[in-house]
Amino acid sequence: MSRRRSNPLARWHLSRISAIRPPWGGVAWLGVLALALSGCHHRPVLNALQKVEKRGVLRVITRNNPTTYYQGPAGPEGPEYDLVHRFAAELGVKLRLIVPDSFNEILPMIAVGKADLAAAGLTVTPRRERYVRFTPPYQIVTAQVVYRVGHPRPRDVQGLIGGRLMVVAGSSYIERLKALKMRYPRLKWEATTDFSSEDLLGLVSEQEINYTIADSNAVALDRRFYPELRVAFNFSKPSGLAWAFPRTRDESLYRVAAAFIERMQKSGVLAQILERYYGHIASLGYVGTKRFMQDIKTRLPTYRKLFEEAGTKTGIDWKLLAAIGYQESHWDPHAVSPTGVRGLMMLTLDTADHIGVDNRVNPEQSILGGARYFKQIEKKIPTRIPQPVRTWMALAAYNLGFGHLEDTRILTQERGGNPDSWVDVKRNLPLLSQKRWYRKTRNGYARGMEAAHYVSNIRTYFDILTRVESKQPPAPALPPVRVESVASGLP
Repeated sequence: MSRRRSNPLARWHLSRISAIRPPWGGVAWLGVLALALSGCHHRPVLNALQKVEKRGVLRVITRNNPTTYYQGPAGPEGPEYDLVHRFAAELGVKLRLIVPDSFNEILPMIAVGKADLAAAGLTVTPRRERYVRFTPPYQIVTAQVVYRVGHPRPRDVQGLIGGRLMVVAGSSYIERLKALKMRYPRLKWEATTDFSSEDLLGLVSEQEINYTIADSNAVALDRRFYPELRVAFNFSKPSGLAWAFPRTRDESLYRVAAAFIERMQKSGVLAQILERYYGHIASLGYVGTKRFMQDIKTRLPTYRKLFEEAGTKTGIDWKLLAAIGYQESHWDPHAVSPTGVRGLMMLTLDTADHIGVDNRVNPEQSILGGARYFKQIEKKIPTRIPQPVRTWMALAAYNLGFGHLEDTRILTQERGGNPDSWVDVKRNLPLLSQKRWYRKTRNGYARGMEAAHYVSNIRTYFDILTRVESKQPPAPALPPVRVESVASGLP
């Protein structure tokens, strides 16, 4: 039988206890020691979830870009922000966002517990799973190689050799590039900590570099602002984006988060969040985007003040009014449709009479009249429907008529959908042009698919105007910031 070795640290503690033994009797001393040890033994140890609840703050590492978190006109926005904001609300705590200097810092920070979780558009990879624990994915994306139109299109990895390829340091693309270099020894790339994926897409558009690699959601968003960008080929198979947690034995917070993600998927809330940020991005093509960017410079200055004044009078963002005006007439005050609507905001004669417009081709009257009409429609939308869904439904009604919007919402409910969800209503709008469905409605036939495209186009025009007006690069290089917000009043 082997003899148990004594613990040197334990011997040191015993010697210290002996050295500080008080002058009173041994029995009394043993009683005090037993009481102290008993107190230490029963001291509660908080798990990760309890620590967050006690702290009252959920600390989240994220990134500052269009696919995760950014400061919008009304405050913090972004797909990751909306989702993690809801999670903090369910926990009943505040949300603290931590934005590191570079993407390369995110995984090391979460691996050593610098925050409770990372919600930063992180792709799940086997290598990363060795260091962090991922939730079920909330979005599926594909890494894409991007180049600029007018330059030779690389058809595969071989085509990248000889060009300047730059990617974000620490990204999942680096792992695959290193593996590919075994097959293509001449393949070279630059890994940067100074630029984000959005910055690199801008550099490709400006012809500073030849290629970059970015996730498909980021590429789709930024092609609205850089219409010259093209996808050369997919660099990866579809992969999941997920939240990351420290890989420790304590899974209490992770399990709650994983259940939350699955619940958001089943309830349809996740689909609504993704619709808000991605549901309209494929509506404009290269020619349409180029023309709009040009018209912002040449046509908008003539009418901008009128849009701003109408916005002030009605409480509507002037950029939304400008987006409606562009969708209606391309900012042409003399536009006329085959159905008789005319003017910059393309008002019908009945609508013009209703809102007091006597000259539809007068830009000032048309813009203010259109703004007032839109406001009237928006007020009819049930107050329980939050923004920005109220605006999207009001836009559909502006195009279709309020009665047709209500018909669609009724059809949506009858078919098991949520009449207050734009995701579900948009899906059912095309039914208004199908006899088997519109014959059941009060207002009959309507071009519902056209209304869905109408809303998508205006959302895209609004996003572009907002970007242009910000007078900032697509992905501003911000210093590390902390943003605190009480997780209530959720979008």
